[in-house]
Amino acid sequence: MEENFNQVPSVEEAQMEVIEVQQAEMLAAINKSEIDTQIATAKQYPRNLARVLNNIETLATMDEETAASCFYVLRRQGKVIEGPSVRMAEIIASAWGNLRVQARIIGNDGKMITAQGVCHDLESNYATSVEVKRRITDKNGKTYSDDMQVVTGNAACAIAMRNAVMKVVPSALIKKVIGKAKKVSLGQSMALENIRQSMMQYFSKIGVEEQCILDYLSVSKVDEIDTDMVVELRGL
Repeated sequence: MEENFNQVPSVEEAQMEVIEVQQAEMLAAINKSEIDTQIATAKQYPRNLARVLNNIETLATMDEETAASCFYVLRRQGKVIEGPSVRMAEIIASAWGNLRVQARIIGNDGKMITAQGVCHDLESNYATSVEVKRRITDKNGKTYSDDMQVVTGNAACAIAMRNAVMKVVPSALIKKVIGKAKKVSLGQSMALENIRQSMMQYFSKIGVEEQCILDYLSVSKVDEIDTDMVVELRGL
């Protein structure tokens, strides 16, 4: 009788369990409601692919420094590995639109930090999750300091985010942009900033004021002129 009595939870424990269950269900319901609302909004305002690609190219080729940060090249065991960088993934995610992107640390066993990146395309309802591991010990097996673990964790989250975004956004669509960014970074192709200045100087020489160009393009400043507008001005 005494054993059975001891197994019965107290009133306080029962109340705590009920409260915890209610809170979990409430958070799940709120999260589901937010996602459903975002999906509905994405369906109502779908992305314009041509405009998306133009925005990505505009941001990626803004100047040589930005272009150089859009790709990485590494040598591993005699092979050259290259691809879009974290900065490029950030540009793609912001221009692609209707995405839910997040990254977090999900594990730390004292030797390795594990980060998880998640990307959800709200239009296609396609989502992917990617895990990235980074060592937090040096060559002698000594564990990094707390500050270095934080730095390593942030780097792992950034890489996990990039990998998740690149699994959702088709890489075939941005190969051309990556190629253009490489040329701009090497000075083989003019950066958008230089093209703008050259274009404005040309129109100034033939007597067209800057404000007339801005009014024609419906922008408030030269920095808002993107690559499509530059093509239009060249045709004009």
